[in-house]
Amino acid sequence: MADGGDRVNGLEESLADYLRLRRSLGHQLADPGRLLPRFVAFLDSQGLSTLTVAAAVEWATTPPTDPRSSVGSRRMTAVRGFARYLVGVDPATEVPPRGLLPQLTRWQGPFIFSPADINLIMNQAAGFTPPLRSATYVTLIGLLAATGLRIGEAIKLDRADIDWSTGVLLIRESKFGKSRLVPVTATTLQALADYADLRDQIQQRRRPPSFFVSRSRQRLCYAVVSQTFRRVIDDSGIGSDEPRRPRPHDLRHTFAVRTLLGWYRSSADVQAKIPALSTYLGHREPGSTYWYLSAVPELLACAATRREASTAVTP
Repeated sequence: MADGGDRVNGLEESLADYLRLRRSLGHQLADPGRLLPRFVAFLDSQGLSTLTVAAAVEWATTPPTDPRSSVGSRRMTAVRGFARYLVGVDPATEVPPRGLLPQLTRWQGPFIFSPADINLIMNQAAGFTPPLRSATYVTLIGLLAATGLRIGEAIKLDRADIDWSTGVLLIRESKFGKSRLVPVTATTLQALADYADLRDQIQQRRRPPSFFVSRSRQRLCYAVVSQTFRRVIDDSGIGSDEPRRPRPHDLRHTFAVRTLLGWYRSSADVQAKIPALSTYLGHREPGSTYWYLSAVPELLACAATRREASTAVTP
């Protein structure tokens, strides 16, 4: 039977591995690095070898803090991340759910659409009238899902920004004032071509420079697109049990997460590929792309598994 020293050593080792993994992914971890050793010491003082929700709440609220303070919620956020990691080491670990402690500003993780979700919202948009409005939103949603473009980038696309011979989109002066080239698949290019054909058949006389057009033959408006997307989400029922409704930007998150998961599952060199994904998405630096690895538990688990495999010593 393990004694108290073995118990705390096991938790300390798991914490050291967790912090090392997160830092290797580019995270500073100022709060977790300071708070979690105290939490592990608290568990040991209570004679606990497994992280429980009750213990997390007791530690996060001792001593009592000002209700207007974020101290308790920050402690709980640090514990929650560690607990998600510990589940892979000790299945008996309890992960504290969100909302246990009041939080002045609660960070919401990205909503990741399943392929079925994306098909459903595109089918909902296909029911719009008139036909051009339907085609506009079906194609726009499909493009966001297939490329991870920011919605503002897609709206800003002009007819001249698509190179039909090479299948490359020119994203002009996007966030941070940067422009970039975004190659698309043959399937995506064909969907864009089909939309362009329908749009030009309907708008034979007046052809504005914008690629996507509204019913009034103008460039799409961000506020209207967001409102329309919200209607599609509500009508489809997707994310109805989430603390907030999925947003158009979550299609970008979904693209990034699915790409990273695909690389992990195919045993690709993810570390070598992330800079390319960062450039494709228009991130200012790879650190913004590394964020997904800890923002989505499934990706963090993949990263942990890959790291364990790479550091394993053959007896």
